[in-house]
This record gives sequence, C-alpha cells and structure tokens, in this order.
Amino acid sequence: MAKIAFILLCHKDPEAIIRQAERLTAAGDCMAIHFDARAKPAHFKQIQEALKDNPNVAFAKKRLKCGWGAWSLVQATLNAVEAAVDAFPRATHFYMLSGDCMPIKSASYVHQFLDDADVDYIESHDYFESDWIKTGWKEERLIYRHFFNERTQTKRFYGTFNVQKKLGLTRDIPDDLQIMIGSQWWCLRRRTIEWILNFTRERKDVMRFFRTTWIPDETFFQTLVRHLVPENEIDVRTLTFLIFSDYGMPTTFYNDHYDLLLSQNYLFARKISPEARDLKRKLGRLYASEDTDFQISDEGRSLFDFLTGRGRIGRRFAQRFWETESTLGRERQLLIVVCKKWHVAKRLVEKIRQVSDIDVVEYMFDEEGCALPDLGGIQSTLGKRTRHRRALMRMLFDYYDTNKLLVCFDPNNVDLLQDFYADRSKTKMLEIECEFSDEYLIGHAKRVGLAGERTPLETIDNLLPTIRYDVVFESDRIRDADLENHYRMRQRVSAEENAEVLAEFLEVPIDIAREIATADHLFTD
Repeated sequence: MAKIAFILLCHKDPEAIIRQAERLTAAGDCMAIHFDARAKPAHFKQIQEALKDNPNVAFAKKRLKCGWGAWSLVQATLNAVEAAVDAFPRATHFYMLSGDCMPIKSASYVHQFLDDADVDYIESHDYFESDWIKTGWKEERLIYRHFFNERTQTKRFYGTFNVQKKLGLTRDIPDDLQIMIGSQWWCLRRRTIEWILNFTRERKDVMRFFRTTWIPDETFFQTLVRHLVPENEIDVRTLTFLIFSDYGMPTTFYNDHYDLLLSQNYLFARKISPEARDLKRKLGRLYASEDTDFQISDEGRSLFDFLTGRGRIGRRFAQRFWETESTLGRERQLLIVVCKKWHVAKRLVEKIRQVSDIDVVEYMFDEEGCALPDLGGIQSTLGKRTRHRRALMRMLFDYYDTNKLLVCFDPNNVDLLQDFYADRSKTKMLEIECEFSDEYLIGHAKRVGLAGERTPLETIDNLLPTIRYDVVFESDRIRDADLENHYRMRQRVSAEENAEVLAEFLEVPIDIAREIATADHLFTD
C-alpha cells in the first residue's frame, strides 16, 4: 500500500497549516514542512508546538528565505525532501503541496490510485519545442545568469540581464541535459527521489547552472526526472487540479465548487480560497472517508474556457466564478499612498521596500511606463489597467503571493480610491502633504503642458493661483469623501511625528518607521 510523504512549502496562515498536517497524517501518511524563513518566527513556533508530538511530521533542517522565480524555492524543496527521506523510511511516494492545496478524493482512493501504476507523475515538456511558456522570456531564463530576485530587486535583476545581453555573456546548457518544463506540483516515487538527491551531490556543474536560471522550480525536477527515469515510467501530468487564466494566474476555488472538484480526474486541487471554510470542511471529511466511488467527468478546464471565452453572465457557480472582479479578498490589505509629488512618494515607497517585506507598485494608474510584471496584457496600457482595476490588483496580490500590497495614487484619482474602499479587503490610505513653492508649480505647469519655455511671465503669474487651488481642491475632495483609515504625513512636521503615522499605517515597529521617515532628501524637489 502506498504511503505518501507530503512535501509542504508554506509561508503564512499557521492555523491552516496545522489543520492540513493533522488532516493528511491522520490517514496514515506523513509530511515534511518547509516554512519560509521570511515569515514571522512566532508563526513557525506555533506550528512546531502544535505538531511536535505528531511522529508523522518532520521539518526541513534549514529554512530559507524564498522568493518567487528564484533558486531558493528549489533548494527549500530539496531541504524538505531530505528531511522526509531521513524521517520516513517507509514512504513510497513524495507529493509536492502548497498551503492552499486540498485533497479532492478520499485517502483510500488516493492510495489505490498510486498503487495501480508504478510511475512518476510530473509535467515534463520539452522546454524549447513545447508552448508551455505562453508569454515573456524563454531561452533568456537559461542562457543568462540571474543573480537577483526579479520582484524584490527589480533594477538589479534587469540591470545585470541588460549588461550580459549587451556584452553577449551567454552560457551553454549542460551537454547531456534536455531541459524540460512543467508544473512544480509533482508526485515522485521514492527511488526517483533518491536518484535525484544523489544526482545533486554528484553533478555540481548542473547545480551551478540551475542556481542562476530564472524560475527553476518549473525546470529543475522536470529535467532531472526525464534525465534519470525511463520514459515509460513517467506519466506526464500533475495530480493536482489547477487552472490558469488567460493572464497566466491560477484561479481560485470557493464553497460552491465542491461537486465540480470531485468530478475531476485529479487527487488534489489548488488554489482553495482562505474564505472557503465550508469547502475545506467538506474536503477534509471526504479525505478521511472510505469513499472510493467518484463519477469522473473531468469537464473543469473546458467549462472554464467556455465561460471565460464568452464573459461571465450566468449564475451556475454563483456571482464570483473564476475571474470575477467583485473583490480582492477579505483577508487582503491594500495600502494606498496618495501624493501629488510623485518623486516624494517614490522615494518613500522605495525606502519601505528596502526596510520591510511589503511589496510595492508605484503610480500604475497614472504613469504609462510604470514597472509592472507581465500579466498577460492586462497591464499593458493605462486604459486597460483602469478598466480592469480590481482584476489587475487581485492579480498583483497573486503575483507577489502576498496579502499586503502598497500602491501609489495621484490625488486626482478619487473615484479609484472610493472604488477600492468599497471592496471587502481592508484598505488604508496615507496622504502625503507637501509644500508647493511657486518654482515647483511653474515646473508642474510646464510638465503638464499648461505653460512652455516661452510663456510670458504675466501669464504664468495669472496661472499660479489657479494651479495652487487645483492642488488644494484635490486634497479637499479626498477629505470630503470621508474615507476610513486615512493617515496624513506632512512635510512641515518633524520626522518623529511622521514616523508615528507610518508605524500605524504600515503596521511596522517604530524603529523601522523612523528609518523610513528620515530617508535622505525625502521631500527635496
């Protein structure tokens, strides 16, 4: 009988992780957990304390700070795999999971399914010949060296890439490897796992290569399995049901998707919404049951394509089916920095990015050239961003894999502010009140086309009161909207006063807030 060692990579929601571990190990299986070193130490301690007496739970000996698209995700997986191999000598299969995965079959069905075929389950398609990568870089992920994280060190990431590209500093792929690509949610037999671990110790050249590729969690295991395992022992599929939108983001399942999920020819599903408590309860009871009779129709992806291809107007799965724009999520927190002087806000949020783990996006609804990740085209123009603002914001939360995101708005975007405040997510706003000299306002008039280099001084003098009033009027409109959680940071007050505001707005310790408030040249024009 199959015995599964689940490999769980997670970084939040300790209560959910504890429940997931208890649920899966109660059926006789086991679990090795890697909890991101970036997460709160108290959360990791909570998980350890709750599971310390469970003999079927092990923890990775070394925890890493993981970043999306980075080697750290693969190394964290290897650390958890090594812990599972050592702790659970009777485990026959190793199954990759995330914290938002849930079983959609019973444990009896899962074990029988794995016993019926002596194969490894992993998506493994030719990297260059397949169309698995829909948009963005392809060979650039491999032939250039990527030393920095694209999300947290964007300028360094693209800076080093551009230098390598300009100088032609490409590298060769290891000669004996056929690079493969596919989903990171795999299920591998023990023998395969042991072969992979031996390979990592023997082939330092391959390890060096993959450590500086981009998004190696989609290529590392996929390539090594195809390299080490006979082709007839590989089933090129994932056993985890997931659907990606046209924008390349995973869809989320809710309470009313229970019957749909059970009918899919998969063992687990991702992503289950944190709000779908009823669905989680039902799936938990199902996994503990002896039920092995499931009617498989497997229509999930075709149904998704049908509905998204025509627009969502029906009610088969309630109002928020797949790609609804109705909410960002009750558990999410949107922080909005409002400032007329964009350079001041950018300096502030850059400092926030440096000293905290808060993800930041600058003036995406105001600045066409705002640096945004490739989300399949929805981010390509200001018009699209504004039209699909909630969908875009939700995708950014998913892209950064966070429940806390900071964005910058120009104060003329009162309608956008009110729209996001109407969402079920928690929204907070920090308004930065700057001093506006005549010189700055004249420069502003020239930047927006109200004046030019040859505009007479008399005309400019007549314009100044109107421009100054316009700036004041925008601020007054925000106040008149009477939005909750409205904080104000002022140029004219001390850094200590601003630090207190920042600490409350960002929910960070006062020493970090003080470091932000005293950033060099923060208010300098």
